[in-house]
Amino acid sequence: MNPTLKQALLPAFALAFSSGVHAAGEHGGHHGGGAVGEPGTAENVSRTIEVTMRDNYYEPESISVKAGETVRFRVKNEGALVHEFNIGTADMHEAHQDEMQMMVEHGVIKGDRIDHEMMEMDMGDGHSMKHDDPNSVLMEPGESKEIIWTFSEASSLEFACNVPGHYQAGMVGDLDVE
Repeated sequence: MNPTLKQALLPAFALAFSSGVHAAGEHGGHHGGGAVGEPGTAENVSRTIEVTMRDNYYEPESISVKAGETVRFRVKNEGALVHEFNIGTADMHEAHQDEMQMMVEHGVIKGDRIDHEMMEMDMGDGHSMKHDDPNSVLMEPGESKEIIWTFSEASSLEFACNVPGHYQAGMVGDLDVE
């Protein structure tokens, strides 16, 4: 990246990510448990759920789990665009959409690919544009990734893609924790 451009973008990135990058964590995603749950371990997995992402919908469209259950989600992006699988509440997804918008505006997400070099850019104060929350995976077309998650209590959650416009186009599913 051009050093002058990098210097010009750093303040905007720092402001956006200092207030928004961990918004999910403040509601129980990245930093804590709560109704959303917490990262699980492979030895505690009770079952594996296969999730396929297509362009603006998921297969399956809804998932049910039990409180206390640890689930491995195997997620594959079979769409033509970059997509995300993110476990959270509607409020968490709304907050995360601001971060994702910044990633598009500054060239990290480029339709069908991710600029990994830009994602690694140091923005100061320990902030980067990394998409590394344990309740979420961001994938290019053809990629597969896993999330192992323990659901702590009964709640109504969502799994969603927060790439700008995708959630609004219907790329969201119900995740019922019984």
